[in-house]
Amino acid sequence: MKHRIVVLGAGYAGAFAAGNLARRLSPADIEITVVNAVPDFVERMRLHQLASGQDLAFRTLADVFAGTGVRLRVARVTGVDPERRTVAVTDEDGDGELAYDTLLYALGSSVAHHGVPGAAEYAFDVTGRSSALRLRERLAGLGEGGTVLVVGEGLTGIETATEFAESRPDLSVALAARGELGAWLSPKARRHLRRAFDRLGVTVHEYTGIEAVEATRAIAADGTSIPADVTVWSAGFAVHPIAAAGGLQVAETGQIVVDRTMRSVSHPDVYAAGDCAYAIGENGRPLPMSCASAGVTNMQATAAIIARLTGGEVPTTGLKYYGNHISLGRRDAIFQMVDGDVRSKPWYLGGRTAARLKASVLKGAEWGITHPTFGMPKRRHRLATAPDRAGARAAA
Repeated sequence: MKHRIVVLGAGYAGAFAAGNLARRLSPADIEITVVNAVPDFVERMRLHQLASGQDLAFRTLADVFAGTGVRLRVARVTGVDPERRTVAVTDEDGDGELAYDTLLYALGSSVAHHGVPGAAEYAFDVTGRSSALRLRERLAGLGEGGTVLVVGEGLTGIETATEFAESRPDLSVALAARGELGAWLSPKARRHLRRAFDRLGVTVHEYTGIEAVEATRAIAADGTSIPADVTVWSAGFAVHPIAAAGGLQVAETGQIVVDRTMRSVSHPDVYAAGDCAYAIGENGRPLPMSCASAGVTNMQATAAIIARLTGGEVPTTGLKYYGNHISLGRRDAIFQMVDGDVRSKPWYLGGRTAARLKASVLKGAEWGITHPTFGMPKRRHRLATAPDRAGARAAA
């Protein structure tokens, strides 16, 4: 029987990993199944654009994986049993189960409300296509002078606030930051950011923690009421508790604790990549939840899986975080380099050049994922041992 590789999630990490595995392993020995809740590849880093009213084209995963040998299962993952090596799923036909020999867990993350009263009931977010479309519909119904409050001063919050302000100049857009806006940027980049907010008319409420969300306002920690016809929550991300519920060793964040090769420290048949992996970077700190981290962790995970299945030496890929690339609408951006301790370097790139660079990065990532077998070698690696169930655990 062929060695069964199951990839959970077809975001940036999962989709690229599945294509890479198909490109480098022989279909005579393996079968690869990708499980994803929706039938399309969703560019999460563009969802604030979708919410703002821009039309984005989504590639179906069936088209992406056509001709690769990768099997697609459109279903929602409801559980993982690493002892039995099975995954529970549910789709339009009901509940089901998939068995695996090697599992790559790449289910990503979703919005974290941190228990703030009213946030789950009244706030919108841009962490998924369905939630972005719900926000898009709500914004479309706002007339001139409507108020939008974005909560959170991280990358998602900044990109969302500036995108909305540029796309909908008829709205009053504000951002609530727990600390100083752009405090983690270099001084010059911070000044660029503030100029962009001023140019776009975004009001900034600094040192303002939001303690409650209501239908038409948000309440700050000091009791201040901030009017908001729409509140957009971007104050953090969280992973689904599926891994923890299944008995995998997880960190306090719920992320799967992995070794240097992205292999679960508790279950060697399981690998993790992307936001759901608690991976320690070369600076000794956990990698942040980001597209950049998804890239390096999925490359390390696939390299390790391939090497162990084919009897090769497991290589190590760089686990570094090089910088932050922040869109400020469609015509402006900031690219801030960081050092080994993730402290901003004095140099930064801004303006239209940075915006074009960000667009190129996004386009390149999308192209790489939607062309999974580009450059496929004529000869792909065979497994080092017979691909049967008994030997699969040893080979993994």
